[in-house]
Amino acid sequence: MSEHTKQIIRHLHGVKTMQDIAQKGGWLQRIRRLQAWQCQRLMISHQTSYANEKFKPAITFFVNELYGPKDFSQRDKDIARVVNKMSTVVPDKALQTLATALQLYELSFELDFEMVKKLSDQDVNRARYLEAYRACNNSHGRQQQIYLIEVLGKHLAEVVKIRGISALLLLSRKPAKYAGLDALHTFVSDGFKAFKGIGKVEDFILPIVYHEQRLMKLMFAPNQPNPLPDV
Repeated sequence: MSEHTKQIIRHLHGVKTMQDIAQKGGWLQRIRRLQAWQCQRLMISHQTSYANEKFKPAITFFVNELYGPKDFSQRDKDIARVVNKMSTVVPDKALQTLATALQLYELSFELDFEMVKKLSDQDVNRARYLEAYRACNNSHGRQQQIYLIEVLGKHLAEVVKIRGISALLLLSRKPAKYAGLDALHTFVSDGFKAFKGIGKVEDFILPIVYHEQRLMKLMFAPNQPNPLPDV
C-alpha cells in the first residue's frame, strides 16, 4: 500500500469519526449551517475570481465539492471501497491530490466543529462568527488550511496535464456507474473539468491565498474592526 493510499484511508477515517461524534452530539446540522454561511462569505470575498469565466468552474468546485454543506458521505464510501485498488490504475500524482483534498476536508471539518461549539445554538452572522473565530485561538490550524488550499490548487492543475487522464475518465464513466461509484467518478470528473482550462494556476490560486491570509491575520488581531464582508 502506497503512502498516499494510507493518507487517504487515515483522512477518511478521521472525517467519519468526527461526523459520527457530531451527529450523536446534535452538532452536525449546526456545522452544516456554519459551512453554508462560510460558503456565502467565500463567494463574496472572491467574487472577482468568480466573475472570471476561466476561474468560475474552479471556484465553484472548491466551494461546492471540497468544502460546503453538501453531504459527501457517498463519495467517501466510494473512495473507501476502491482505495486499495486505485494505486494500481491511478497515477501517483492523482493519488497525492486526492490525499491532499481529503486532508483539507478533514481539517476544515475539525475547525468548523470547534467553531460551532463556541457559537453554541446562536445563528451565524459576521459579529458572532468573528467572536467564535477568535475564541478558538487556532491560528496554526487556519494557516495550515490556507496552505492546503494553495497546495491542492497546484496539484489539481498538474493532474489535468497527465497524459491520457481525460480518456481514462471518459472510459471509466460507465464502469463506475455499474459498480455503484457514481459519486466518486462525478467528483473526480468535476475537478478535472474545473481545472482543465484554468491556464496559469498561480493567477487563480495566489490571489485567493493572499486574501485569506490577510483576512485571517486581521481576524486574529485584537481590537481590530470586523474585516468580514456583509453576508
